[in-house]
Amino acid sequence: MKKITTVITAVLLYCTAFAQTYERTDLGAKTTVGTTDIEIQFYSPAIVRIIKSPSGQPVQKQSFSVIKQAEKTSLTIVQVYNVLQLKSETVCVSLNLLTGSVAFNGLDFRPLLAEKEYSTVIASEEAKQTFLLDKQEPIYGLGQQQDGTMDQRGESFLLEQVNTKIAIPFVQSVKGYGLFWDNYASTRFTDNIEGMSFASENGGIIDYYFMYGRTMDGTIACMRELTGQAPLFPLWTWGYWQSRERYVSQKELIGTVEHYRELQVPLDGIVQDWQYWSTDNAYWNGIEFKNPEFPDPAQLVKDIHKLNAHTIFSVWPSFGPKTEPFKVFKKNNMLLNFETFPQADSVRVYDAFNPKARDIYWDFMNKYLFSIGIDGWWLDATEAEYMNIQPAQLLQPTGAGAFNTVRNAFPLLTVGGVYDHQRKTSDSKRVFILTRSAFAGQQRYAANSWSGDIDGNWETFRKQIPGGLNFSLCAIPYWNADIGGFWVRDGGSSQHADYRELYVRWIEFGAFSPMMRSHGTSTPREIWQFGKKGDWAYDAIEKFIKLRYNLLPYHYSLSWDVTHNAGSVMRMLSMDFPRDRKVYDMGTEYLYGRSFLVVPVTQSLYAQGEKANSTVDFSTTKTYPVYLPKGADWYDFWTNEKIAGGSELQRRTPIDEIPVYVKAGSIVPFGADVQYATQKNWDNLELKIYPGKDAEFILYEDEGDNYNYEKGAYSTIQIQWKEAGHTLTIGERQGQFPGMLKERTFRIVVAGSEKTTTVRYSGKTINKVIH
Repeated sequence: MKKITTVITAVLLYCTAFAQTYERTDLGAKTTVGTTDIEIQFYSPAIVRIIKSPSGQPVQKQSFSVIKQAEKTSLTIVQVYNVLQLKSETVCVSLNLLTGSVAFNGLDFRPLLAEKEYSTVIASEEAKQTFLLDKQEPIYGLGQQQDGTMDQRGESFLLEQVNTKIAIPFVQSVKGYGLFWDNYASTRFTDNIEGMSFASENGGIIDYYFMYGRTMDGTIACMRELTGQAPLFPLWTWGYWQSRERYVSQKELIGTVEHYRELQVPLDGIVQDWQYWSTDNAYWNGIEFKNPEFPDPAQLVKDIHKLNAHTIFSVWPSFGPKTEPFKVFKKNNMLLNFETFPQADSVRVYDAFNPKARDIYWDFMNKYLFSIGIDGWWLDATEAEYMNIQPAQLLQPTGAGAFNTVRNAFPLLTVGGVYDHQRKTSDSKRVFILTRSAFAGQQRYAANSWSGDIDGNWETFRKQIPGGLNFSLCAIPYWNADIGGFWVRDGGSSQHADYRELYVRWIEFGAFSPMMRSHGTSTPREIWQFGKKGDWAYDAIEKFIKLRYNLLPYHYSLSWDVTHNAGSVMRMLSMDFPRDRKVYDMGTEYLYGRSFLVVPVTQSLYAQGEKANSTVDFSTTKTYPVYLPKGADWYDFWTNEKIAGGSELQRRTPIDEIPVYVKAGSIVPFGADVQYATQKNWDNLELKIYPGKDAEFILYEDEGDNYNYEKGAYSTIQIQWKEAGHTLTIGERQGQFPGMLKERTFRIVVAGSEKTTTVRYSGKTINKVIH
């Protein structure tokens, strides 16, 4: 025993003699381990920044993504031999003062994430850190990849902005934490037996943020707190959008809206793609209307507005040499020197990293487009797209450093510039930006990213679901895809049964997406291209467009939840069912809001490659596999049948239905049939109750398309269902805004019951027992 005591004493004396020291700071602590300076900064009790840099070299970095100012956080800091512990009210961070490795734990010392010992690499051309995960721990995020995987364990991706892939170096775990690797260079993400690592081509420092939200929703809330909240989109953007590559004239664009109105098929958005400026690429993206087929752009916008529709126009970050923007950018040395699309005629991308260049960009957009009343922006190719780029071109200077060190943040800067300038120009119209790329923090700029120029086939369609879910798990809630795919190859056509089936299934998915937008090349997509009323494809398309509009009160209230509560639109199933391991790698289903379970049909069941419309056999209704997550009961949306959670089933799937279920303990508001979003007010809503558990829904309303809601001009009505007494409470209306309904009717329906209970509501609390 004496010998053991002597050995322990010797070890303690050794550790004490060689113990590293640290300096306490306002935000945490810092120290030097070997040749590396390490600083731990608490931005909040749940958000921690880790900075590692070469010893003695001051860190001078302004994050593009992070806008939160670090707040003073109450910390307990103790050193136990060579381990420094910093503990907030949420998380404990441990730093090994001998090895420099950092670990993150819950307050109960539950391990969350840890750096691998001796895995830090800081060199001039590389910054790399490896982390250790639990063996069976799923992780999600990394932007939008196109490999069809949900769980990113075992994957390796080059995170670099290209058409159809969106690079966001953020991951989150089902354990309730997230990690944002704050680096804008080309970055290799790898997860293998050695660990999970980020390795960026831009070295110098390691800079990342760990956040512990306890749940996946909490982690998204942390990321929004760090990088910005998502503002509200206009109400009309939740309607149906029609687009194509491209409408060739002012007459054709307006005529498309007119035809929808004649058919009485709802429509709110019409999109004008490229070449309204000119068909000569020397005038590429001139923004100014030099195409004679668009003789009066101001009248064009007025005519669309008279039809109670809205329009957005395509604007690129690249310019042809005969355009006025090109000349101004060139004069001020604000063009980036690499080939871009289109490769002819010396088209070049502007330097969005230069704030003065962003000013010029907006000046032209405002002069030729915003001033005539357009309703939003289609910012295409915001990666920025480059071709045949040479090593020397990667090193060219930008307004924020060498291009290779900032390249992945290009979409954030160019989209942000448009948002900021429009907000400064006018608050009467909300910003809406449709764009092809994104980076961390882009949710704060009213942007909805689409998945790029994808192929119109079943395999690509399947990949969009996990792609969109992983994108949303990066705390950017608004995503969509070209309904039907951009490219329709091998002679595919809207006149053929095989493509019609694919398109119908895609539009059914689109009805439960953050943006329902039809677009593509090769074959037109307007509803009349798929037949006429009474034809199977036409009728299915019309049915789901109308359903989209019936659910407008749900969509818009969901949008408020995103803005007000850091909510999510498309929800990967692990968010709501973290204990159901069957959903950890499930990229075939998702929740739309917290109520709807959506199972898109992503394989052909009927056409089976047939080209002719007449050969489709609907005599036998096919089935499609569905898993209902454990932890809730579910109602079949179409039949009201109640089914226990944890069930695997084959659901009958006619061409005009996909499996959709509503979680027991939900309240869903339904609006009237309308031709456009604001045609009718919500004075006669159906409230459908899906019983089985207590339920709550917040009905949100405002003026629909300005920023007065930021000043408090909006109203909410809390609607609650108590299962024990079958009591519905419609709470007192909170808030007000100009034009608000003073009275309305609610029609109350319980799923599975044919009885309707009608109540008149004037803003005061109503309690109603529903039998």
